[in-house]
Amino acid sequence: MARIIYSDQGNSPFQRLLGHNPQILGAWNELENTFYTGLLDNELKEQVRRTLAFCNGCQYDMAQGNPVIERKNKRLSLAVDFARMVAGNHLNIRDSVFEVMKTVFSDAEIAELCAFIFFINATQKFGATLQLTSE
Repeated sequence: MARIIYSDQGNSPFQRLLGHNPQILGAWNELENTFYTGLLDNELKEQVRRTLAFCNGCQYDMAQGNPVIERKNKRLSLAVDFARMVAGNHLNIRDSVFEVMKTVFSDAEIAELCAFIFFINATQKFGATLQLTSE
């Protein structure tokens, strides 16, 4: 059971918690939709989201399944490893990590990946703090 009551705004339990402020909910949903029309493959983003769910202790997202990492896919593998580093301590990521990332990602893709990771972190920490579950 979530720590606060659900609002009547939104289509999912997460949205109904955020829906206590419809302006924030609308902008949040717009930003989320923007990420899924970006440069990076949606499957890569899904595996990053699933990985972060377990790093952030987000029961709602963890209930949607474990990450499936295809280690033969270098882009996916690097993105997931990078997400784990960011979740662990974003201030300790070395320049050498970015040099490796640049072997398979453009600067624009790295910027999008970073923005996506921090957006998902915020989403999952919001849900985890309010004890959102898949009920």
